[in-house]
Amino acid sequence: MADPITDEHIAGVLRAFVRGCDPMLPRLREPDDVEVAEDDVEVDHGLLHRVRDRIAEVRWPGTAKWTRLSAEERSDWWVSRVGRLTSLAASVTGLAGALGDRLPLQDILGAAGQGLLLCAIAGEHGVDDRATRVRLLASVLFERDIDPAVAAGGGTEAEVTPAPETGRKLGVKPAAKWLWRQGRLLLAVQDELGKRPQGRFYHRALGMLPVVGMAGDYLGERSALKRAARAGDRWLHAQVPA
Repeated sequence: MADPITDEHIAGVLRAFVRGCDPMLPRLREPDDVEVAEDDVEVDHGLLHRVRDRIAEVRWPGTAKWTRLSAEERSDWWVSRVGRLTSLAASVTGLAGALGDRLPLQDILGAAGQGLLLCAIAGEHGVDDRATRVRLLASVLFERDIDPAVAAGGGTEAEVTPAPETGRKLGVKPAAKWLWRQGRLLLAVQDELGKRPQGRFYHRALGMLPVVGMAGDYLGERSALKRAARAGDRWLHAQVPA
């Protein structure tokens, strides 16, 4: 029988995971539309101001409407944003190669997506320190109440997964590769992955059927993301002073 996974081991893995999420979150906050810079050649400044006014009307991080949203409303936005990333990652079937055939790929990508979502939600609650984020992820993903000193830890963690290079849009394949690499960090606690928030029972049943199984898996992961977000909000409200 394998030795039980300790809180210290989980904390070490999650510290590396949280550090790896730091460079990706700013990329996900970027609007999908092509941005126009003032120093571009032959810019129509009247058009530029109209574009900026239009962007200001959109609920997007950094816009005027975004600042008026509640933390819970921002969490809902992040569920959709991260959900799209994880669904795109799942669509890149050759992502993990032969290794993926021998691993619980859906659990790996699903847990990585939920962890990224929780880091984003922590930021919307004003929580930037990694130790608190480690405790948040440990609670929601693995049902572990990690001591703050253990979460802060020390020593050497795995190398940080770099975010895709900055560009006008976040490409499907680079984003999927990033998510896969983040998910591989969680292989060190693979036996704990089954504790993460899951979709409804009927999503799992649908996922086992031919033809429609992929749709069932997708809907199940979206449902699981929503559950992870709600659990994250509850934890943050309980643990972090307003």
